[in-house]
Amino acid sequence: MRLGISLLLATIGGVGMWAVVVVLPAVQAEFGIDRAAASIPYTATMVGFAAGNVLVGRAIDRVGYWIPALASAAALGAGFLLASLANSILGFTLAQGLLIGVGTAAIFGPLIADISHWFNRRRGVAVTAAASGSYLAGAVWPTVMPYVMQGQGWRFTYAAIGVFCLATMVPLVLMLRRGAPHQAAQGSPGSRPVQPISLSPSALQMLLVVAGFGCCMAMSMPQVHIVAYCIDLGYGVAHGADMLSIMLAAGVVSRIGSGFLADRIGAVKTLLIGSALQCLSLLFYIPFDGLVSLYVVSLIFGLSQGGIVPCYAIIVRDYMPAKEAGQRVGIVLTATIFGMAVGGWMSGWIYDLTGSYAAAFLNGIAWNLVNLAAILVLMWKARQSAEALA
Repeated sequence: MRLGISLLLATIGGVGMWAVVVVLPAVQAEFGIDRAAASIPYTATMVGFAAGNVLVGRAIDRVGYWIPALASAAALGAGFLLASLANSILGFTLAQGLLIGVGTAAIFGPLIADISHWFNRRRGVAVTAAASGSYLAGAVWPTVMPYVMQGQGWRFTYAAIGVFCLATMVPLVLMLRRGAPHQAAQGSPGSRPVQPISLSPSALQMLLVVAGFGCCMAMSMPQVHIVAYCIDLGYGVAHGADMLSIMLAAGVVSRIGSGFLADRIGAVKTLLIGSALQCLSLLFYIPFDGLVSLYVVSLIFGLSQGGIVPCYAIIVRDYMPAKEAGQRVGIVLTATIFGMAVGGWMSGWIYDLTGSYAAAFLNGIAWNLVNLAAILVLMWKARQSAEALA
């Protein structure tokens, strides 16, 4: 029951991650700015999202999930309402970063850390299912928003989202007031001890930070700019939003599948598979820019990368103490968010320099290779520890 409520909460609150992507062209046109400047509100959202993951993550380690989540839901709703009234790109950016970004954080890293305490034997599936909420949000909201925007404009759409979030998220958070069982008794059915690895907790966390930043620098290119890319190619906002929805719907399938795979072969190997496939699918975007081809490549990209980020949370729970889960998961996922933030801005900057997204895709591939290198080091260290115990 808790997992179902958490998934619904994440699907609603996840709008904070994707709404700005859909309105990016409209905001750029209204304020008369270039593509890099129009990408800054997204970057601000991700910076606030990153800070919120750490702050809320630490808070749930101390006081439980529901109180920080309640404050975050209020901030999210208020952020959309204020952003709808912004009369400058600066005001819009501040609302996105300080309220929407921070408010959305409660439905990502902190929610994943909280749900991980409730499952041991099937932790991988539970974590990836909870993490799927943000992708379900990406499948639902970018599909609905263009229709409302077409008739009422982006400002009305933002205000309606703010009211909806307040009306639905507050009751859902109040249903999660029960405290989490932080650890199963050693030797009890389903207990899951911390696994050994020949790295200190700080070194392991730093390696995960590098891997997370690299993968999301690559991931941000299609996710942030697919709508703008379709407009540049003459396909329009609706097709771009549909591609984003397909990408993220496929990401849900990938996340659940990765959870099952992680429970069978381990999160580190699952992470390596997902990262390698993401790198390959990014390469496909460069030669295949026809309308049908972009739909297919977006589907492939979604199926490739959806399970990557939740694997970091599973690795933290497998190799680090449960009592530090909120903070540790928050820090690692913050690195992935910074990767999305910087990558989203950098892709716009590269576009402004070159007039094309081809170089931006190549930049993403280069960062994906950094991610793969970090994962291989992690796998090597994990194997060393396993062989030492054998």
